[in-house]
Formats: sequence, C-alpha cells, structure tokens
Amino acid sequence: MRNSPIPLLEMKNVSALRGENLALDRMSLRIDVGEHVCIFGPNGCGKSTLIRTITRENYPLVRDGSSMTILGQSLWNVLELRSLLGIVSPDMLAACTTDARGLDVVLSGFFSSTRIFPNHAPQVEHRRRAEAALERLNIGYLAERPVMEMSSGEAKRTLIARALVHEPQTLLFDEPSNALDIAGQVGLRETLRELARSGLGILLVRHHVSEIIPEIERVVLLQRGRVVADGPKRNVLTGKRLSQLFGVPVKLFREDGYFHLHA
Repeated sequence: MRNSPIPLLEMKNVSALRGENLALDRMSLRIDVGEHVCIFGPNGCGKSTLIRTITRENYPLVRDGSSMTILGQSLWNVLELRSLLGIVSPDMLAACTTDARGLDVVLSGFFSSTRIFPNHAPQVEHRRRAEAALERLNIGYLAERPVMEMSSGEAKRTLIARALVHEPQTLLFDEPSNALDIAGQVGLRETLRELARSGLGILLVRHHVSEIIPEIERVVLLQRGRVVADGPKRNVLTGKRLSQLFGVPVKLFREDGYFHLHA
C-alpha cells in the first residue's frame, strides 16, 4: 500500500498539551502508508505526545487553520483505529507485568486491554490469530508463560505479537528498547528489521541514534514540539544537525547500516 494517495497521517499546524505544557507547537507532518520513519529527538521534545495524539490518547487543541487526519479521516472510533495501528509503548509494558499468560496478553489486543478479564469472550478465530502472531515472532513457547516470569525482551516481543494480532497497516514503537539488556536490544532490532522487510509500515520513536534500524528510510527531528528537520536518513542524521539538536558536540560514523557516536 506504499504510495497510497491517502496518507497514514497528515497534520497541519497541530498543537497539543501534555498536562499544562505545550508539547506540540503548530506541528505539520505527513507520513504515507507503508513508510519506515523514525521520530527522533531529545527527551521532552514531543515524541511521545505525538504518538499519543496519533492514537487518540491526547487530542489536539482546536484552532483555526489546524487539522489532522489519519487514513483520510478526522474522526475515528478509537477501537477501530487501534486495530489499524499496532502500538508498542513503555506504558503498555508496565501494565502487562502481571500473572497474565503470553497468549492472554496477545488476545487482549482484541479487547483494548492488557489481559483477558471475565467479561471478555475470545472466539476461536481470535485464538488462532493470537497463536499465529506468537509463531510469527518465534515465541510460541511463551503462550503459557506468565509475563512476570518472562525476560524484558520476551515481554516486549509478546507486546509486538499483541500489536500484530489485528494485522495492522503500521506499527508504532515508542522507545521500544527501554529496559532491555544488550541481548534483548539485539533481538528486538532483528525483530523490527524482519517486520520492516515484510512490508509493514514502521513508525519508530527513539532518542538513541544507534537504535535506528537500517530499514528506516526517513528521519524527522523534533525540538520543543516542532519539526526542525525531515528527510532521508543520510541527509538528516549528521553530526552538525545532532549537535544543534542536543546542544553538545556530536560526531557520527556509519557501520553495517547503523549510525553510531564517535567516542
């Protein structure tokens, strides 16, 4: 669906609050269906607020000249929207640190919860798709394991399976490698690369340049709630730009498709 005439996201002069603070400041941004994009910037630049605004956890301020559409629509049933956008976030991981089994966490994606509760009634087709999502990530062995007994990497991949259960058009990853050790980070990166190569759109939120996978083609730099650079990764990720963005001297080198900081 890449190059669809209807963009995944189109924002024009959008502002949004995080608490009482202006987190997005007249932001304009277009992301097409199927794109592999990284939203990059320092802590507090508006990255997470942008994701929460896309997923309708936050709502933009109503202002003249401001508009926002997702897949061409400005109004959405939130449950329907979340079936089209698979979401993996630190908040969700924290909510899943329970005795819920891996399979139940994945099934909970059909109910916009983080586990199966007594009022939920998963159907046979739901279970089939949940098991298929676990197998797709080679973690079928986690189906019966409680989340509290999983490593952080296993729990994160279980959440990715939950995000995949609706067969979404795009996956949104908000700081996906938080709390992972080195082995978990390497495993997660390989999972992200496989998903990107499968044709899924990827919207990745990061503040560490070394975790931007080679399949990411476009980088959007945010600073104080505004887009300060947007374009092909090789043009945007430069030492000069990142030095200006973070306020410290930055030197980069590239190896095997990844960018790294010079020591």
